[in-house]
Amino acid sequence: MTNANIAQQDESTATRVGDKLKGRVAFVTGGTRGIGAAICRSLASQGATVAAGYAGNTPAAEKFREAFASTYRTDVSIHRGNVGDPHDCRRTVAEVIAMHGRLDILVNNAGITIDKTVLKLADDDWFKVLNVNLSGAFFLSQAALRHMAERGSGRIVNVSSVIGETGNIGQANYAASKSGLFGLTKTLAREAAFLLAKAGKLTEPDNIGLTVNTVTPGFIATEMLEHVPPKVMEKIVAQIPLARLGKPEEVARVVHFLAADASSYITGQVWGVNGGLDM
Repeated sequence: MTNANIAQQDESTATRVGDKLKGRVAFVTGGTRGIGAAICRSLASQGATVAAGYAGNTPAAEKFREAFASTYRTDVSIHRGNVGDPHDCRRTVAEVIAMHGRLDILVNNAGITIDKTVLKLADDDWFKVLNVNLSGAFFLSQAALRHMAERGSGRIVNVSSVIGETGNIGQANYAASKSGLFGLTKTLAREAAFLLAKAGKLTEPDNIGLTVNTVTPGFIATEMLEHVPPKVMEKIVAQIPLARLGKPEEVARVVHFLAADASSYITGQVWGVNGGLDM
């Protein structure tokens, strides 16, 4: 797939509204573009009210909100914040709850890269990536977990990367942050179950649980890959057993599956969406 193909990636998904997530409120960080936008569309297609987080490009976020609102019948809001700042993490979660009255689904999708080999990596390069990709997921989850535990149900889905499993030259900071999400996911999943058990809510007949899982995309056709030279892209695709890049919608589908009530027996798991790259 060429860079032109990536830029032309169809952002639309089925706009018919299902009911798997009807009445649910979802907060997706980094939700106005790329994989995050696809996740927002997928959740909305199943009836969820969507809150999309973004870092700083307000005109682009407003454009996303307007296009989204004209396509889907569910409510959508946008929330600006720095995921690398614990205060902003807590503020945006509180903002979503105040605006929509509840928070049922948190998708920790926001992430950044600062690619340099280990010997060239500055202190700030390390900490910035860890702060956004790993610490941000922790602080957002901490705030959401408190609310979800009080209500007795919820879904947290972390978006990691196949690089967290395989490593990659020039991405020590990124790989470490994405790998760290595996341990965070499993610990949060155990603590979430513990909190519900302590409150006597695990044995309630209609309880849908409070689950925490991770999705690990491989190389997905988004704007993040547009800077990759064609020859390098050819080498990347040659390593993928399915011989193509993934689509954002293919990642989003797994997220909305994990967010559904019917997935209440799945927690603490890592779901690869990578064309078999890690086999």
